[in-house]
Amino acid sequence: MLQPRFATMTGRSRIGERSHPLLFWHNVAITVTVAFTLLYCHAASSQGGAANPAGDAADLAGPWQGTLHAGQDLRVVFTISKSGDGYKAIFHSIDQGIEMPATITMDGSSMKMTLASDRVTYQGKLSTDGQAITGTWIQGPNNFPLTLSHATPQTEWTIPTLPPVLRMDQNASPAFEVATIKPSKPDESKKYLLLGRRQFKVVNYNLDELVTFAYGLHPKQVLGSPPWAETDKFDIVGEPDREGVPSIDQWKTMLQKLLAERCQLSFHRDRREMPVYILSVSKTGPRLATSLGNAMGLPGMGFRSGVGGDIAAFNASINDFINFFTRNVKLDRPILNQTGLTGRYDFTLDWSPDDSQFNGMAITAPPNKTNPPPNLYVALQEQLGLKLTAAKAMADVYVLDRVEKPSAN
Repeated sequence: MLQPRFATMTGRSRIGERSHPLLFWHNVAITVTVAFTLLYCHAASSQGGAANPAGDAADLAGPWQGTLHAGQDLRVVFTISKSGDGYKAIFHSIDQGIEMPATITMDGSSMKMTLASDRVTYQGKLSTDGQAITGTWIQGPNNFPLTLSHATPQTEWTIPTLPPVLRMDQNASPAFEVATIKPSKPDESKKYLLLGRRQFKVVNYNLDELVTFAYGLHPKQVLGSPPWAETDKFDIVGEPDREGVPSIDQWKTMLQKLLAERCQLSFHRDRREMPVYILSVSKTGPRLATSLGNAMGLPGMGFRSGVGGDIAAFNASINDFINFFTRNVKLDRPILNQTGLTGRYDFTLDWSPDDSQFNGMAITAPPNKTNPPPNLYVALQEQLGLKLTAAKAMADVYVLDRVEKPSAN
C-alpha cells in the first residue's frame, strides 16, 4: 500500500516508484510491498458524497476510527460531516501524517468511501446501533479488514496538525548539504527512489540508472559507460542545502552535482539518429483530466498493484509520465514527446504487458485476467487519447568522457 515516504510520484518511481505498507504518495515514492506512488497531499478541501437514503446526518457525523493491520499497525480516522443531502469526509492516517478528502456513497446501511481519485476505497456496513462500521480496505489487489468505531470526545484520537508546506525558491540551484553514497547490500532485493520533503533516498541503483534519472534519459541515450556502471549498485541518502521543499527538477540538479563531485562524471552532448517512439495526441484528442494539484506541486506516479501494467498518476506532466515509464518499463528505445501538451494531469493507465516489458525487474506482469486490458499501444489511445509510434528520429545523447566509482563519504 502507500506510504508517506516518497512517488513521484515519481513508483521504483516512486519518481519511480513503488510503495510500501500503506497509504499515500508522500511526494514521490517507490517502495516495495504494494506498488503505488503518491504525492504528499495536505488537502484542505473536501468533496461531497451522494445522498444518504439510510438515515439522517446524526447517524454518521463525527470521527470514525480504527487500526489497519497491513504489515504494520496504522491508525486511521474518517472525520465525517453532513454536506447537503449527503456526506463528506476528511481521511487521516495519523501514523503517516496524511490528510486528504474522501467521497462517500450510501446504499441503505452499506457505505463506500473513496480516496485518491478512486484508487483506494473502504467498503463497509453500518451496525444496527450506528456505532461501528465493519468493512474492507481495498487498494489494488490487496484487501485488508478494517473496523471503524464512532468515537466520542473521550475516546477519539488526537489528529496532529500537519506543518505548513514551504516550497523551495523556484530559481534556486541547490546542492546536497549532506549526502552519503555506499555500495548496496549484495542480497538487497528492493529497488527504489524516494523523494521526501527534505530527503533524497536511493536504494540499489546502478550508475546508469542514476544518470538516466538525473538527466531524464533512456539508457540508450547514455554512451560510453564502463561495465561497472551497470553491475555495481549503490545506496544514496542526501539532504538539500536550501530551505523549503525542492521540485523534481531541483532534486535532479542536486543529483547531477553529486555525480560530478563524487564520481567525477563529465560528458558532452550530441545528437544521433536512432530508433525512437513518438508520443503524440491521437485523432480523438487527449483524454486526460486536468489535475487539481496539491500543496507541494510535486507529481506522484506509480503502479497501483504489486504487478506491472497498471499505472496511476497524480499532478503529472507528460514528461513526468515519460520519465517514469522509461525507468520502470523495459522499452527498447527512447520516447520523444510530440504531444504539445503542457498541463498537469490525473490519470490511470491499465494495459497487458508483453513478456519483455518487465523482464528482469522487480515489478512483474499481471496474472491472467478474465477480461484482460488491451496492450500498451491500444490502452494509450483508448484510455489517454495518446499514440505511441515506432520511428527513427534525431535524439539527444550524452557521451560520457569520464566517470569513476563514487568516492568515500
